Amino acid sequence: MKPELSRTEDTIAAIATPPGPGAIGVIKISGPEAETIAHRLFRPKKPRKYFESHRLYYGHILDPENGEVIDEVLVALMRKPHSYTREDVLEIYAHSGYLVLTRILELVLKSGARLAEPGEFTRRAFLNGRIDLAQAEAVQELITARSESALKLALNQLSGKLSERINEVKERLLSLLAIVEAAVDFPEEDIEIIAPAEMARTLREGILRPIEKLVASFREGRIYREGLAVVLAGRPNVGKSSLLNALLREERAIVTPIPGTTRDVLEETAQIGGLPVRLIDTAGLRETEDVVEALGVAKAKEKLETADLVIFLVDGKELPTEEDRRLYEQVIERPHLVAVNKIDIAPEEHLSKWERFFPEKPVFISAKEGTGLSELSRKVFEIVIGKGPSEPPEIAPNLRQKAALERAAEAVKRALGLLEQAAPLPELLAIELREALSALSEITGEVTTEDLLDRIFSTFCIGK
Repeated sequence: MKPELSRTEDTIAAIATPPGPGAIGVIKISGPEAETIAHRLFRPKKPRKYFESHRLYYGHILDPENGEVIDEVLVALMRKPHSYTREDVLEIYAHSGYLVLTRILELVLKSGARLAEPGEFTRRAFLNGRIDLAQAEAVQELITARSESALKLALNQLSGKLSERINEVKERLLSLLAIVEAAVDFPEEDIEIIAPAEMARTLREGILRPIEKLVASFREGRIYREGLAVVLAGRPNVGKSSLLNALLREERAIVTPIPGTTRDVLEETAQIGGLPVRLIDTAGLRETEDVVEALGVAKAKEKLETADLVIFLVDGKELPTEEDRRLYEQVIERPHLVAVNKIDIAPEEHLSKWERFFPEKPVFISAKEGTGLSELSRKVFEIVIGKGPSEPPEIAPNLRQKAALERAAEAVKRALGLLEQAAPLPELLAIELREALSALSEITGEVTTEDLLDRIFSTFCIGK
């Protein structure tokens, strides 16, 4: 059952730490019954009738029905509004383990709490005004971050930097809307709105440009958050598995001089210059009568179609062939780069021919020696992001926020179109400005729906 706004007066509880053995497991409780539950289940070493806020107490969790000791614990009561949810919050720090944590949670539920829904703690933090919706989404991004860059993006959004940019634009919109609506509400006063040219300049420079800049940062932000799917492709025995191992800095793929060693798709995750990358080692592209290898070649071609980037690898110690050109034509429509491998053992005249063989300048590497891998990383950044390795954008919207920004931008463009008319109607201008304002307000949560909140918070874990 999905949480409803009317259920926010319930006391909720959940295990807040991942399943499995560990040093500490945490039970989190939020709501008006949190302190009552503490008095019912917790027996401090030194008896007390009152728990100070934000102070750790040592003692035991007992079953109130029979007095059985369940675990030795620490507890902390955080009184509202100085807590994550701005409600009374009780946290129980027990020994981690499925049985002990489940037993404590069962006692908590019997004592007046209900099991929290996914993301319900963060949802309450949003509903109680501690964070806005953009910051709430940043909590999930913080938890799922797979690289230092993704972590930095999430922290910036959690600190409210995206919301600050949105609110700055909204303030400019509100100022314009106030003037336009005054002209609509008091036509008999013959109020003169800002000159169309001046209003258009404010809309274009102060509102549309910042919105479009945020939209443009989405793609780069998505790459830093979600990473890239990079396929290693080429003829058999050109060194794809060796390159995979070199980028991973471990012997993950089997490497032999026998062509066709890799017969299936092998996927591993690495970081290239702080960018999370899913490296996909594929079977060598060639015609084969071996049934198993043919299946691997078919899978390799499937991966080529969905790759964010293809690294097309060739063997530098061999001369270019028409087969290399034919295989290159299979990847040329995808974002790609060409890497000439084995330069540590390749004749110089061969490398010169490879440099002239492709319409683009290849990267020369030795996967075995690690030569040229820095240049390879730089080229990955240039192709995917349009520049060399650098810091991720300070802020970047997620997909939901990008869609709202695009709707706001379209409304502003329609308003600009109206201002190009000889006598723009203030009523129509007001409609477009309110539409832009509403779209921006969806990002921070001033305008939202129950269904939207359900979609956002259902992706969270239960304890968050």
